[in-house]
Amino acid sequence: MRSTGVNRRDVMKRAAAASLLTVPAVGALSSCASGGGSEDKAEKGTKSKKNPLGVKDNAPLTVYIFDGGYGDKYAQFVTDMYGKQYPKAKATQKATTKISQQLQTKIIRGKPSADVINNSGADDMNPGTLVKNGQLADLDELLKAPSYDDPSITVEESLVPGMREMGAFGTKGCYQLNIAVTVYGNWYSQRVLNDELDSEYPETWDDMLAVCRKAKAKGIHGWSYPGGHPRYMLFSMYAMFAQVGGREVIEAMDYLEPNAWKHDAVKSVFEAFEELVAKKYVLTGFDGTEAHTEMQTAWTKGKCVFVPDGSWVENEAKDTTPKDFRMAVGATPSLDKGDAMPFGTLYSPPGEPFLIPEKARNVQGGMEWLRQMYSKKASQNLFREVSSIPVLKGAIDGMKLPPGVDSAQKAISAAGDNIVIPFFKEWYGELFDEDFNAVMGKFMLGDMSVKEAMDTMQKACDRIVKDPDVTKVKKA
Repeated sequence: MRSTGVNRRDVMKRAAAASLLTVPAVGALSSCASGGGSEDKAEKGTKSKKNPLGVKDNAPLTVYIFDGGYGDKYAQFVTDMYGKQYPKAKATQKATTKISQQLQTKIIRGKPSADVINNSGADDMNPGTLVKNGQLADLDELLKAPSYDDPSITVEESLVPGMREMGAFGTKGCYQLNIAVTVYGNWYSQRVLNDELDSEYPETWDDMLAVCRKAKAKGIHGWSYPGGHPRYMLFSMYAMFAQVGGREVIEAMDYLEPNAWKHDAVKSVFEAFEELVAKKYVLTGFDGTEAHTEMQTAWTKGKCVFVPDGSWVENEAKDTTPKDFRMAVGATPSLDKGDAMPFGTLYSPPGEPFLIPEKARNVQGGMEWLRQMYSKKASQNLFREVSSIPVLKGAIDGMKLPPGVDSAQKAISAAGDNIVIPFFKEWYGELFDEDFNAVMGKFMLGDMSVKEAMDTMQKACDRIVKDPDVTKVKKA
C-alpha cells in the first residue's frame, strides 16, 4: 500500500490549520492529456443542499477498489450508500489487484472505465505522471463542498490537516485523497514481548539488541521481513533517519539533493540494522509474491518479535492472529543521546489513496462517493472492517478499539509534532519499488555492505536527477 505526502515541516503540526501548509513547486505540470474525451460523459445535475456537487441522479457510477489488505467490503458500504441516495443510478464496484494493468491505458486514451479508483498496491499507477499529463480530476470542488454530516463545515475542514497538500503533487490543486491514517513502525506482540520475554518495548537501540539477544536464547528471531518485498525494512528505518539526523535528512532525500543518502545519520541507521543481520537476529525467507502475508503468519505464530509494517497489518493478518496476541506498534528506538529528535518519532501519513480520472464518465458522482466515504457512518464502518484509523476527525472517538488500532492511536498521540513522512517514495515510486527494494534485499541478507547500500541508493537518485523524462518536485 502506498501513501502520499508533501512538505513535512508543516503538515504534521497536528493543531495547525491546513491553510497554513506550504506546497512545493513542480515543473511542467501543464502538459496536455493524451487521448480523446469520453463520448458518454455524464452531465452535471442541479446543485442543492442535498446535492451540493450537482450529481446527475441517473448517471452510472463505477468504482474500482484494490483488493489487498483492506479488501473491498468497506468500500461496498459506500457504494451501497450512493445507490440508496441515487436509486436511478447504476452504482457498481469491482475489486482487483491489477489497478494499473486494468485501468491506466484507458485513462491515457481518455476513455477511463472507472469513476473512482483506489490507487493502491504493488500495481498502482504513478499519480504524479497522471497529474503531469492532465489525466486526473482536481478534487478542490469536493474539498470545498459541505461535509456529509455537518454542512456548516467543508469536507476539508472535517478531515485531518494536510489532506489537500498530500494530493497536490507540486500544484495548487488536489488530485488524490486518502481515507485512513497509516502508522508505520516496528509491529510486535505484547504477549510475546511482555510475557514470553519478560521485556518492555525497547526505547533505545541497545535495548533493542538486548531484546533480540533474549529472544534468540529462547529460539525466537528478533526480527523478520518479507524477502519478496524487502523494501518493507524502510518502514522501520525512515523515521530513524530523521530521528538521528533531523528532518532535513528526509527532506534532502525528497528533493534528490546531492549525497542525501550518504549523510552520517543514514550511515548510523544502516549500521544499526547491519548488527541485527550480523548477529543472526533476523528470520529470512518469504521470497514469493505473497511474501508479506507469509512473513506476517510466521510473526503471528511467534517465530519472531518485530516486523516492519503498516497499520493495515491488523486486518491483513487477522485470520492467523491468536486472540491473546495483543498486537502493537512501537516507534523508532533512539540510537544514542545525540539524536536530533526524541524517542517516539513516528512515520504516520494519511494513506490508502483515491483518485478520479479527469475524463471519467461521472466525475461529480465520483466526488460524491468520496464525500460519503468521509461521513461518520462510513468512516466508522471502515474502522470496523479494516481496523484502521479514519481521516475524519473524531470518527472513532468513544469506540472500543482493537489492540493494534489502540496502540497506533497512542503512538500518534505520543509523537505529537514528531511525525515524519518520506515523500520521495510517492514522487519517485521507481526508487522505492525497484532500486531501494533491490538494495534492501541484498543488505538484509548480508550480501551488501553499509557503504555499498548507501552508494547504490545515491546513484539511483542521481540517475533520476539526470533523467529529463522524470518531472522533479522542487522546493517552494
